[in-house]
Amino acid sequence: MKIQFTRLEIKSFDSDDACMKFIAEKKWTDGYTCRRCGNSNFCKGKIPYSRRCTRCKYDESAASHTVFHHCRVALPEAFKIMLKVCKEPGISTYKLSMQMDMRHMTCWRLKTKLLDYIGEKGEIDLLFNGEIKNRSCSRTLSINSPLF
Repeated sequence: MKIQFTRLEIKSFDSDDACMKFIAEKKWTDGYTCRRCGNSNFCKGKIPYSRRCTRCKYDESAASHTVFHHCRVALPEAFKIMLKVCKEPGISTYKLSMQMDMRHMTCWRLKTKLLDYIGEKGEIDLLFNGEIKNRSCSRTLSINSPLF
């Protein structure tokens, strides 16, 4: 699934709930498959927008195994930083930290992580297999294609 980040309405991502809903929709567009046992049946998980395997009871968050996995920044702020980095990949982390009113190192870590996932075509891999170089299982969000 490709999305042009420059056309996304940042106002629509003003809460953690809205961001998690977006991530869950993009992550499981082709359906859910348990990462532990391969089962495709699921029920609602413990936290909002998570899914729980009905066979092995593995609970998977919408943010797990995505660019936002272990993100220490609030999701609305991370989406804003992603939008700024996609619009202007050469933006300095100092300028980014001044605009976002965050610590310089926080912006540097997130920008570095995002730039690792930006492909040659300006696409960001929403999902990853744990290794940056092996992106065999990925949905891409593009800054060069129409919104939907």
